[in-house]
Amino acid sequence: MAGITGIGSGMDIDGIVGALVTAEKAPKEAQLTRLETANTTKISALGTLRTALSSFQTALKDLNDIKLFENRSAKSSNTDLLTATAGKTAQSGTYSVKVEQLATGSKTATKALEGDFTTSAAGTLTVKVGSGEGINVDIEKGASLTQVKDALNAALKDSGVSANLLTDPSTGKTRLVMSSSNTGAGKDVSISASDGLKAFVIDTENTIDAEDDDAAGKSGVLERAQNAKFSIDGLALESATNKVEGAIPDVTLDLVAADKEKTITVKVAQDQDGVTANIKKFVTAYNNLINTTNSLTRVTKVGDDGIPLTGGLVGDSSVRSILSGIQNELVSVGGADGVRVLSDLGITTQKDGTLAIDDKKLKTALESNFDAVGSFFTGEVGLMSRLNNRVDGFNQTGGILAQRVSGLEATSADIKAQREKLALRVESLTARLYSQFNAMDTMVAQLSNTSSWLETTLSSLPGVVKKSAK
Repeated sequence: MAGITGIGSGMDIDGIVGALVTAEKAPKEAQLTRLETANTTKISALGTLRTALSSFQTALKDLNDIKLFENRSAKSSNTDLLTATAGKTAQSGTYSVKVEQLATGSKTATKALEGDFTTSAAGTLTVKVGSGEGINVDIEKGASLTQVKDALNAALKDSGVSANLLTDPSTGKTRLVMSSSNTGAGKDVSISASDGLKAFVIDTENTIDAEDDDAAGKSGVLERAQNAKFSIDGLALESATNKVEGAIPDVTLDLVAADKEKTITVKVAQDQDGVTANIKKFVTAYNNLINTTNSLTRVTKVGDDGIPLTGGLVGDSSVRSILSGIQNELVSVGGADGVRVLSDLGITTQKDGTLAIDDKKLKTALESNFDAVGSFFTGEVGLMSRLNNRVDGFNQTGGILAQRVSGLEATSADIKAQREKLALRVESLTARLYSQFNAMDTMVAQLSNTSSWLETTLSSLPGVVKKSAK
C-alpha cells in the first residue's frame, strides 16, 4: 500500500517507487514545461507587438485626415481680453482689435415698497425683455413680496431673467429688482401690471438716480443693457453679444474684458499646431514600435556563463516583414513639389532605427508648403495610407498575427491535455509499482517465516547435535 515501508523485507518501498515514478515522469514533464514556457512567451510577445501596431495605426489614421489640413486657427495675443476661433473657410490674416466695452444685460427695479407689502387683488404681471414677447405671471391676492418674487422666478426660469429683493436698511423699504443676462442695447426688462398690481410696474423710460430726492417713488433702470463696442483695424463696430460672429468671415471673437487702451493682435492661419502635434504623435508611435520590436527580437548575454537572454520573437519572420514594409514606404518618394520625402520635413532616421524631428525645419515646411504637407501625408496614395496597408494585413481582426495567437492558444490547450494524461499515467504507474512491491514484500515475509519454521523443526530432530557455545 502506498506510503508504507516494506515490513516483511525491510525495503524503503516509498523511496523506490518515488524514484521510479520520477524517472518516468521527469523527461515528459520537462518537455511540456519548456514547450509551455516558449508558447506563453510567444503569446505575450505577439500581444505586445499587436498593441504597438494598434497605437501606430491610430496615429496613422489621425494624420491621414484631410480635415486636419483644412482647419484654421485663430490666436489672440491677449487671451485675458479676447479669445478667438476660426472655421475652415477663414482666410489667413492678422487683425488689430480693441475692446472698448462689453455687452451687458440690464437691471431694473420697481419703486420702493413697504417690507410688509401684500397685493390688494389678484392679477397678472407681464414681463418683457426690450420689445420681445411678454411673459405673463399670475399673482394671487394677498401675496407678499417674497411670494411675488418666487412666482416671477418660476415663470421666468428659461428666459434669462431673474427677480430679487433689495431692502434699504435705513428705511426698511424694499424694491423688486429684475436682472437679465440678455445682452444688447434695447433689452432692458420692463413690467406691466393689471389693476391691483400697479406697484410692480417698471417703466424703462425712467432711470433711477440715487441723487434724485424722489428716487424711492420711481421705478426704472438701474443699469441699462448695452452692446459690446470694439474696433477691428481701426473700424468701430458693435455687437449685441460678447460672442462676435461675422465681423471677420468664419472667425468667432469672444470678448472677455474691456480695455480700450490695449491693442490685441488676432492672427488667423492654417492650424499648424494641430498638424505638428499629429506629426509628432506619428513619430512617437513609430519609435515605440521600433523599440518594441527591438526588445522582442533582442539576444543578450548575461552572466559569466554567457547564457543568452532572448526576446519572445527572436528570428520571427512576421516582425521582419512588418519592419521591412514600413521602412520601404518611409524612404519612398511621394507627394508634391517641395515635400516628397520625410527628410523634407526635417524627419530623419537615427542609428537605432527611430525617427527624429528637426522642429525648426518642420515649422519652415509647414509655413511655406502647408498644402504640400497635406498631400504628402493624406489620401489613398499618401504616406499614411501606404504605411497602414503594409501593417493592416498583419494586425487586423483575423489577420496573420491573430491567426498565430489562435494557433498558440490551441497548442496551450494541447499541452494542458498532455499534462492531464501524464498525471493519469503517473497515477496508474504508481499504483502498479506499489502493488508489485507490496506483493514482493508479502512473499519475502512468508519465505522468512517458512525459513524460521524449518530451522526450528530441523534442530529438534533426533541425532541433530546442537552447537554449544564455547
